Amino acid sequence: MGKYLLGLDAGNTVIKAVLFDLTGKQIASAEENGASLASKPGHVERDLNGLWRQAGTAIKKCISSASIDPAEIAAIGCAGHGNGLYLLDQEQQPLLAIQSLDTRAVKIAADLSAGGNDDLLQSLCLQRPWPSQTPTLLAWIKRNDPDLYSNIGTVFLCKDFVAFKLTGNRSSEVTDMSGCGLLKMPENTYSSDLLGAYDLADAEALLPPLYQSTDVVGFVNTEAAEHTGLSIGTPVVGGLFDIVASALGSGTIETGQASIIAGTWSINQVVVKEPVKNSDIFMASSFDGARFLEIEASATSAVNLEWFAHELMGAEIGSLSAAGGSIFDLCNELVQTVEPSLELPFFHPYIYGGATTANARGGFYGLSGWHGRAHMLYGLFEGVVFGHRLHVEKLKRNGIEIDSVILSGGGSRSPIWPQMFADILGVKVSVAQARETGALGAAITAGVGAGILPTYSSAVRQMTSIDKVYMPDPSKTQFFQTRFDLFLEIGHAMETVWAQFENKINSK
Repeated sequence: MGKYLLGLDAGNTVIKAVLFDLTGKQIASAEENGASLASKPGHVERDLNGLWRQAGTAIKKCISSASIDPAEIAAIGCAGHGNGLYLLDQEQQPLLAIQSLDTRAVKIAADLSAGGNDDLLQSLCLQRPWPSQTPTLLAWIKRNDPDLYSNIGTVFLCKDFVAFKLTGNRSSEVTDMSGCGLLKMPENTYSSDLLGAYDLADAEALLPPLYQSTDVVGFVNTEAAEHTGLSIGTPVVGGLFDIVASALGSGTIETGQASIIAGTWSINQVVVKEPVKNSDIFMASSFDGARFLEIEASATSAVNLEWFAHELMGAEIGSLSAAGGSIFDLCNELVQTVEPSLELPFFHPYIYGGATTANARGGFYGLSGWHGRAHMLYGLFEGVVFGHRLHVEKLKRNGIEIDSVILSGGGSRSPIWPQMFADILGVKVSVAQARETGALGAAITAGVGAGILPTYSSAVRQMTSIDKVYMPDPSKTQFFQTRFDLFLEIGHAMETVWAQFENKINSK
């Protein structure tokens, strides 16, 4: 029996390879950065061959850093960002990869929702069309690039492409396919009726064989072994939608537990026994075959800080790095200098679309001449948490009880954000011990699939732990409630402006 489990976490630009022992201790890790390609406004793509090169390099570096025999790796699991669209051609060669930050399909999403069709889709897959959703993007290609559409051989999600390159087998699994709206729920099956509602009745043959997350979908082949340094024959399991992986890797497993991820996306998800039907919740995903995650999400979280830091503070990155510091450390330090006040500026964290409307745009409001970048950063930090609160309140309105919250993602490592989450949400917030929760969740799945760990529940107890706990400060309740109400009022006032702005852009 192998001593280690390898978890891969493929995000929109970064892929990480993390090696764990069977207690969840991180042995080694490596990551490789890629780049998004933006050929047109709203188009966010990547090079699939580049993704595979990055994966190979990260895995090799991880194995080398650990100084282990790769034959000691018992199994591999991969998590990947959900939605977007990853395509092979009919010869099973890379064709196109669209990332989950892409917004080209805004009009298609609206068209698919017209005439009550969104209610039909909601009843079938528990989500409505939205611009970066996999079937909505596929429908966009069918309408706008029929030649490309006719050349498609396989529709994948991000981590499915990595598993394909590792094993040579086409596969996907239920967490990702349910999370992208391509499975009938709660049955977790492909459906011709569902595809027809997306105007994709001819696409059923493009979908790969469907597995459970813990099913072994293949074994590392000779070509992949040479590319990665892995041993030929190492089992590869179906893997996980990355937000499900992060929930598992942070310790979220029981009904009523919430996993909040402050990363590129604002992810707010709660474990339930049965999915909520006929609701306006963003999506649901299968969890472990017996439970589900109700999910409210949008690209409105810590990605806003990344944008601010790189675009508005980029000149300081080099000198900080040379001194062993980080631009994000500086951002946190600046926020800590700000005295909370009602007159501080507000920020809508919608640079990649909104929590309530795809037309929303990011913006600072209420700026005055005495405000500096520290005040703007405070507004940004607060606005991100307000965005999460919008999602959490929608979950609660639909009857979903939240007993506790485990926070993960890059934002959880901030000395500011966890307490701000506790104060604004009014609930105890725990921060997971593991930094790489997505990779750990994928490794847990690999361990269960390889038969080393008997169940998800026992595996989570064995391989995860909590680092810190933050309690809400009652003295701040009214302050944040007043700020949140003003945040909402500004948003409501801007909705008409955002819609007019989008109409004028599309009319050109």
